Amino acid sequence: MDNFNLHLSSIEDIKEEEKRLQEEYKQKLAELKKVQKEKESVGQVFTKGLLPIYVLHVLSISPSNGNDISTKIGERTNGLWVPSTGGIYPLLKKLEKEGLVIGQWDDPKKKFQKFYSLTPLGEKEFDNRKSLLKHKIEESLMVFQIVYKDLYL
Repeated sequence: MDNFNLHLSSIEDIKEEEKRLQEEYKQKLAELKKVQKEKESVGQVFTKGLLPIYVLHVLSISPSNGNDISTKIGERTNGLWVPSTGGIYPLLKKLEKEGLVIGQWDDPKKKFQKFYSLTPLGEKEFDNRKSLLKHKIEESLMVFQIVYKDLYL
């Protein structure tokens, strides 16, 4: 009988430990999801706010395909920001629909790579967006400097 009670006690202990571990797992998972969400929201500032204007900037320098645009942004930002082509290609299609860029296949028969360049309307829109965003970007830089100073200095 004592062995039976001892056995029941150890099963209950195991179940309690299992419950505790499940709760701990749920907490850790919730923390990881929160961190991931924060990272995504920071990434969206770049993707939604800066990517369109920066793609127009890259195309104002020379025609490029989506992969090259991603690589050029990565090079220009010393690898700190390398947008995925999964974000660049839909943006290029949107800009093309708006008449701001035009895409041309390197070989119309094989359709291997599509190179995009600014249209005259795209050049005007780039200049317009650039002047509209200048003040906002300057304000953002000041805010980042203040936040950085408050948090880390």
